[in-house]
Amino acid sequence: MRRILSIALAILRKDLLVEVRTRESFTAMLVFAVMAVVMFNFALRLRVDTLKPLVPGILWVTLVFAGTLGLSRSMLSEQLNGGFDALMLAPGDRMAVFIGKALANLVFTLAVGLFVLPVMAILFDEGLIQPGVLLTVALGAIGYSGAGTLIATMAASTRAREVFLPILLFPLVLPLVVAAVIVTAGYVDRAPFEEFGSWMGVIIAFILIFWTAGTLLFEPLVEG
Repeated sequence: MRRILSIALAILRKDLLVEVRTRESFTAMLVFAVMAVVMFNFALRLRVDTLKPLVPGILWVTLVFAGTLGLSRSMLSEQLNGGFDALMLAPGDRMAVFIGKALANLVFTLAVGLFVLPVMAILFDEGLIQPGVLLTVALGAIGYSGAGTLIATMAASTRAREVFLPILLFPLVLPLVVAAVIVTAGYVDRAPFEEFGSWMGVIIAFILIFWTAGTLLFEPLVEG
């Protein structure tokens, strides 16, 4: 287990260093997310009391689309540079490759989420900067990164990977998005936890299912 973690952290470090040098995935994700929030703000500029209930949904739609853009660019870069083949030929458990790539996608998605939250709090005049919302964003990013990395691995071997990825991923993460929107709205409205606590359980269950599935299915997918 220690060796698997060591390899996964090495892959994470490699992806972070590549991103620092190229500024491709994270920059594209961040620009897309900010522009999407700004466009939502102007396109839905109704009465303030009408707009506020839409904020949790806008937040998660933005994060999902930005995260998908990052997933697509990450796997495409690995394919074009031969990095994915090198990872497969390297000694070690394939499980570590999935964990490392998923952690890298998690870092990028979570960073975008933490940047977008204060922007939305200002534009929509909503109390998004609070521990409950931050926890929900973190858990949602974990679940999304696990499922997204698994589906991106499947899509990477197809010719129409840019189209195939969202077609498979969006229906799959719908339960996560619905649960995250409800939990976020609950924290923003300061509702009793009992009213939305079961949806937090849905998010945690999603994380467990797809991170477990990713570690078990990654090797058959890349070798199939």
